[in-house]
Amino acid sequence: QVHLVESGGGLVQAGDSLRLSCAASGRTFNDFPMGWFRQTPGKEREFVASISFNGAIKDYGDSVKGRFTISRDNSKNMMYLQMNSLKSEDTGVYYCTADPNDGAVRIGTSDYWGQGTRVTVSS
Repeated sequence: QVHLVESGGGLVQAGDSLRLSCAASGRTFNDFPMGWFRQTPGKEREFVASISFNGAIKDYGDSVKGRFTISRDNSKNMMYLQMNSLKSEDTGVYYCTADPNDGAVRIGTSDYWGQGTRVTVSS
């Protein structure tokens, strides 16, 4: 079992930056690809970013590419999402996720999810 807890969300203005964190626990954490999704009322859950178990491979949704950076520090059991140049459309609840399969992390069918942290970007 992997437990995930997000933090770092808040209210910011367009153009600002935020750094989200996901604290993980579990014996197999270092073996799990991880990712970030976001959810906004009226929209489908949207893929934001993913990262391989060792951080070597990263992927981003088209809407955040060039602005967001995903990273992880396995020694601290942490994953991060650095969000720069925030836009109002980035508003939503951000969830971290983990699964042994990297494809599942991309598609959103992964087994483990956090409770989410809310990001609100005013324009």
